Amino acid sequence: MPVGLKRGACVDPRRLSWDGNAPRPLAWTAWYPADESSIADVPLERSWFRKEPIALNAPLARSNRALPLVVLSHGTGATGDALEWLGHRLAQRGFVALAVDHHGHTGSEPYRAEGFLCMWERASDLSAILDEPSWRSSLGVGTVERVFAAGFSAGAYTALLLAGARVAFSQFEPGNPEKSPIRGPREFPNLADELPKLYENPVFRKSWDRRRSDFSDPRIRAVFAIAPGRSVLGFSQDSLQTINRPVHLIGGDGDTVAPPEQCCAWLSQNIPRCSSEILVGSVGHYAFLPEGSVIGQEAAPELFRDREGLNRALVHDEVAGKAAEFFAKA
Repeated sequence: MPVGLKRGACVDPRRLSWDGNAPRPLAWTAWYPADESSIADVPLERSWFRKEPIALNAPLARSNRALPLVVLSHGTGATGDALEWLGHRLAQRGFVALAVDHHGHTGSEPYRAEGFLCMWERASDLSAILDEPSWRSSLGVGTVERVFAAGFSAGAYTALLLAGARVAFSQFEPGNPEKSPIRGPREFPNLADELPKLYENPVFRKSWDRRRSDFSDPRIRAVFAIAPGRSVLGFSQDSLQTINRPVHLIGGDGDTVAPPEQCCAWLSQNIPRCSSEILVGSVGHYAFLPEGSVIGQEAAPELFRDREGLNRALVHDEVAGKAAEFFAKA
C-alpha cells in the first residue's frame, strides 16, 4: 500500500505565540494510506534523516470505514519528521498518523526557552489540532472515531499528559525535589538559567502558572509512549494512578538519556492499565529516531551512532508493529 504525505499549517486561536503578537502556530505533517493508483518516490529534499518513499499529496485510499488516527509528538528540539519511521509504518497498516511541530520546542523554527520550559503546552497542541478542520479537509478525512496518541521522549511526556498525567513540578524549577543536575537538554544546555527573566513575558507567565492544570483529552483512547525521559518524574503520583485508559511503554536497555529503570519503572508502578517492554541489544535513546542521511551523520553523528550490529530499521519495524497491535486492541 503506498503511503501518502501532506503538510500544512494552521493556528490555535485560543493561545498566543511566545512573542504574544499572533495565534500559536501549528505546523503539521500527515502520513496516510494513499489510493492504490498513487506512485511513491523518495523525496529529494535535504534532511538529516533517510527518507521513506511517499506519494506526495496523493488522495486518501478509499475505505468503507473510518480510519483510526494517531497523533504523534516529537522529541525535544525535533520536528514531526523525526517520527516519520513510525508514521510511515502506521500508514502502511491503515492508520492516519498526524504529527505537529511544537512551537518553540521544534527544529522547524528558532528555539525558544519558553517552549523548552513549558512542555505542557505541547499537549494542548495535539488537542488543538484535533479541533482544527483544515487538515481533515486537506486529507479528505471525515469524522474520526478512534484517536490514539504516541510520542518519543518529550513526546512520550506529551502523550501521557493527554491521558491524564499532571505536573507536580518541572525539572527546571527551583525546589524541584529530584534536584536534577541537568541544567538543560543538549539543544539548550543553559535552559534553567533562562527561567527568572522569562517571567516578564506575560505569555510565558500565564503558561508557567498553569503547569499543574489538567491537559487530558477524553478523545484519546490509548497512549503509546516511547523512551519517556526524566521529565516524567515530575508527574504527580496521584494523577498517574487515576489514568483510566491503556498505556504502553517502550524503552531501550542501552538508553542513558532516559534510563528505563528510572522512567519506565516509575510510570509502570503508578499507572493502573500500563504495560511496559524494554528492548534488549544495547538499544539507545536515539535508536528511536530515523536512520541518518549522509548530511545527518556529518552534522550530528551522536544521533545516528548505534552499537555495532544494531539495525535501527529492525527496531523501528518491531516498535511500529507493537504500536499498531496495541492500538488495534485498545
